[in-house]
Amino acid sequence: MKKILRDVVEPMQMYVGLLRGVNVGGKNKIKMADLKLLLENMGLTHVRTLLQSGNVVFASSEAREWLEARIQEEIGNAFGFKPNVMLRTAQEMKAIVAECPYDAAVLKEGEGIQITMCKDEPSPDTASILSNGMQEVDEFQIQGREIYCLYRQSVLDSKLANNFQKLGSNVTTRNWNTMTKLTALAGELDDFLQRENGNGND
Repeated sequence: MKKILRDVVEPMQMYVGLLRGVNVGGKNKIKMADLKLLLENMGLTHVRTLLQSGNVVFASSEAREWLEARIQEEIGNAFGFKPNVMLRTAQEMKAIVAECPYDAAVLKEGEGIQITMCKDEPSPDTASILSNGMQEVDEFQIQGREIYCLYRQSVLDSKLANNFQKLGSNVTTRNWNTMTKLTALAGELDDFLQRENGNGND
């Protein structure tokens, strides 16, 4: 495990945790009930999971980088593999969805939006890697640590979607519906957390 100093305890935050490559193609299996229990045993609170693809919401006062490494290590100890973990706060998730450059309301049948979260800022050559050979019907935009994609065809037929494999394991992708559901769940729990801590409005 990489040495990370836990020298700063932050105010309690509501986080969305996105695990890469969980329950895909019959590999890296984790039951969400088991994941929830593991995180609770780590001392995280208000733990909720969504779907079976490694999405979890929880509260913690630990620093983000420390948490990402700690969760990865604990999953490795419990389940025998270490998926990369990307954390975003509830407020960051809200901004990610709000700043999407594509309008989900006008999607036609067969079209879809996906958002890729990166552990760090994408490298300068990311755009050229993704655009290599891609069809003109698909689009993408890089904003901060997120990459927004508009697919006008099945991702199974998309060169753009296939090119994401070249970015390595420090990224994970979710579709629009999952992102909006996670954002809503995190927002609800964050509001509850603020009221619980006496920071909410009467």
